[in-house]
Amino acid sequence: MYFPDSTPCAMASYKILPGNLYPQNNRVNLYYLHNLFKEIATHNSIQMKEKYNLDIPITAGMWGGSYMVALDDGEAKTNVVRLYSIVSLPQNSPLDEKENFEKLMELYQESFSKVFGRYGLNLVEPKWGEIIPYSNKIRPTTALQMWDTQKRANFVRAFFVWNKASWEESIIYDMIRNIKVLKELLNINIRPQKKESSELKFLLQDVLITYVTLRAALTPDFVEHAEPIIQDLFNQFISGMHSEESIEEQYHRVYSSALVYGFEEALLEPYKKENLDVRNVEDWPADKINFVPDELKEKLIPTLQAPWKKFQTTLEKKYGKISSLN
Repeated sequence: MYFPDSTPCAMASYKILPGNLYPQNNRVNLYYLHNLFKEIATHNSIQMKEKYNLDIPITAGMWGGSYMVALDDGEAKTNVVRLYSIVSLPQNSPLDEKENFEKLMELYQESFSKVFGRYGLNLVEPKWGEIIPYSNKIRPTTALQMWDTQKRANFVRAFFVWNKASWEESIIYDMIRNIKVLKELLNINIRPQKKESSELKFLLQDVLITYVTLRAALTPDFVEHAEPIIQDLFNQFISGMHSEESIEEQYHRVYSSALVYGFEEALLEPYKKENLDVRNVEDWPADKINFVPDELKEKLIPTLQAPWKKFQTTLEKKYGKISSLN
């Protein structure tokens, strides 16, 4: 994994990984994707320094929990066609000036086009600046999205979150926002909504992602309640879940079982001890963006890291020793 047309200085910092983003069956290797997003962030940080003399530390990785249930070498079990990254940017930095942030967005567009172009994607029509719902009102999360004309992926999309953090912290923090999005369609006080099957399918995928991400922090009683529902939902996804009837059935089951409230409960108390209400995350002080209480870090970070270590071990057995980026 490397970037063509890079400066020698930038090249020296790149790690070479074995394999390919699409090793076989046209299914993404998520270990490779995750590290690719990390490398792009490092590359763009270096470019901001070399081109504009701006020090911008950036951390990034993939967003979405499909890696939690991937094959042992990181290959996705299903066809992943939405490639998401979560990027953490520093506050009180040169990026506070609009023109500097625009420079970073231009570098991201160039990097996405060049790097993903090596794997058969033709990314076009960059759109950036979209404000993400339920993010901080003072420093909202924004997105950059580019579409693939080759249809190997639907799009590549990056979320830019305003505060320095590890990838693990940014993922845990974003679960708060994600739960609020889920509650729009899973609010037990509102009748189930009629939506397109494709939208419901992505909602159900987010339910799976949220469950596996937060599982170590969920109460034992809730896990006992949720596990058979989640397992059945997962099995449906693996088999394809193509029919509208099966998607509707799973949606109604997830809705009626009130899973989203168990997810919220796992975060409510740890943040409450820090005088923060996850139900009003948009109104938090800006310096609390990407904040995660130690209690949740201890429970969740090891489980977030475990799949990557497994993927790396498997790949090392297959290809020999590789550099760790985690």
